Parts: sequence; C-alpha cells; structure tokens
Amino acid sequence: MDRFDAMQAYARVVETASFTRAAETLHISRASVTQLVQQLEARLRVKLLHRTTRKVKVTADGAAYYERVVRLLADMDDAETSLSSAAAAPRGRLRVDVPSPFARFILMPALPAFHARHPDIQLHMGVSDRKVDLIDDNVDCVVRGGEVADQSLVARRVGELTIQAYAAPAYLEAAGEPQDPRDLDADPHRYVAYLRSRAGDIVPLILHRGADTVQVQGRYVVAADDGNAYLAAGLAGLGVLWLPTYMAEPYRASGELVHVLPDWRIDPMPMYVAYPPNRHVSAKVRVFIDWVIELMAQHAPLLTPLGSARIVPPEPRGRGRSSSGTRGSPENPA
Repeated sequence: MDRFDAMQAYARVVETASFTRAAETLHISRASVTQLVQQLEARLRVKLLHRTTRKVKVTADGAAYYERVVRLLADMDDAETSLSSAAAAPRGRLRVDVPSPFARFILMPALPAFHARHPDIQLHMGVSDRKVDLIDDNVDCVVRGGEVADQSLVARRVGELTIQAYAAPAYLEAAGEPQDPRDLDADPHRYVAYLRSRAGDIVPLILHRGADTVQVQGRYVVAADDGNAYLAAGLAGLGVLWLPTYMAEPYRASGELVHVLPDWRIDPMPMYVAYPPNRHVSAKVRVFIDWVIELMAQHAPLLTPLGSARIVPPEPRGRGRSSSGTRGSPENPA
C-alpha cells in the first residue's frame, strides 16, 4: 500500500461523502479507492468510516485522523511547490469556473498574456453562471460576482463592479426613456430579469438617489440565468437591463445600448475568487488568483481597501466536508 495514495483517497472520500465521487475526482476506479481505504484501516487498526448502501459517514476516530491527513497532504504539496524550480514555473492542469460574460469580455482576451507568462499551465475553464460544487466537480477555484453565500469557502474579494441601467434604442423608441425607476412598474415599460438560480428566484432591482431608495417591481417578458443571454435580451430590445460597466461599454460606444436613469445609483457588485479551505493553494492557483487581481485592477478595481481573504470554518456534510462550491450566485451578470 502506498500510504500517500491511501491518505489522499481517504481524504477525498470524506470530502465528497462518496467512494464513487472520490474515484471520479482522483481519476481511478471505485474499487481502487475502496481497497486503499480498507488497507489504511487495516494498518491503523481503526474504523475510519461507517458505510451503508446509501451513505458514508466519518467515525470519531476518522474525523480526527482526517484533520491530520489534510494538514500532512498540504505540507507535502507545499514542500514540492516551494522548490525553486516549481515555484518559478508552476505547471499542470488548473480547473476554474468563471461567469460567462467575465470570461468573454475580460479573461479570454487576456489569456494569451497569461499563457506567455505561464506556458506550462493547462487551464480548464468552466464558463457559466451556474452554481458549482468545488469538491464534486473537482474545481480548484471559482470567480463569482455577488456575495459568496457558502460560508465553508475561503473567499478573496478582488474587485467591485459598477452597475448601471441600459436599454437598446429600439426599446426606447417603442416605450420611451424612463425618467424614474417607478416608471418601470407601468406600461409600456419592461425590464430584463436575471435569475439568481435555476429555482427561479429573480434578483431584486434596487436603486438609490440621495435618501430615496426604490425597488423595481416591474414586469418582464424574459428572465435568464446566464449573463450573455441576459445581455442578448437587452440588445434585442426586450427591456431595460442592469450591467457592469465593462460589459456594457462596447455596446454603449457603438450606440447599441443607451445609459438610462443616470441620476440613480445601484450598489456596486463585489467580485470574489473562492476556493475550499481544506485544499492547499498550489503555485498554479496562486498565479491564477494574482492574474485575476491584476485584471480586476484594470477593469473593476476595489472601491475601498479590504482584507485579503475571508476564512470561515466549514459546516461540513460529514466532518471535514468542504461543501457545495459557490452557493452564492451572482447578484447581477458578471
């Protein structure tokens, strides 16, 4: 038995609460994971897991052992990546997940420069506004707009997006230009709704002007949970929409979108990079985060200085579980 492989397999079973999911993320067979954990229990002469046909639960001894295993694996990884050659040239496959407009307008255009700087990193980029489970989906880190609601993650605030209201000329010709957010509550006005999740929750639209605060209760003909689809609906003249400046500027400059309600303010949307607290931050993850921070400084810098990261103890599904990815969806398309 390779003790390192056995400890790695055991840690992944605890984190995913499943032998099958652990095998998938480690790219080995379920039988191999089962055998490694059994051999580890035999060597330790301790039962680490309670297994049933439906569930895997950690024993008290298994939970204590897991905490030490995670630290040991992190120390071993740190020892390797701290070598001068590894630190100077991070390498390997990096799995990240980012919002689709952020990938389209910011990350992809800048990717050649990142590749030139780090040619040995293979970037696997999930591009969507969906919720991601970092453990089950084997994702190293995510970039998300809006507050990260999953308190089990380490979340680093890297930027803040200025949000403004826009509409297509065709919409304004048909409905007229709204002068007040309350105008959107009556015919002929409409807005494009943004879905917080697949459950169908609509992101509330709240605007401020001095001491006046208005939450738009207007009607919509389409709601989307993807930023690019949301933008396309606005460009098609289906209603007023709310966009980060970086996303709207090319279309405002070309005349395809018009800035409306300019006297009203929408709270800025924070941008975060998030990753599981029990997963060691490797050199390739560090350089990716640094790159995102550089890009955000150009496109959406922090309006107020903040600490580097928020670390909240996880509330695991089974002790040690770094649960469900970014359960905080974007508050607006990012």
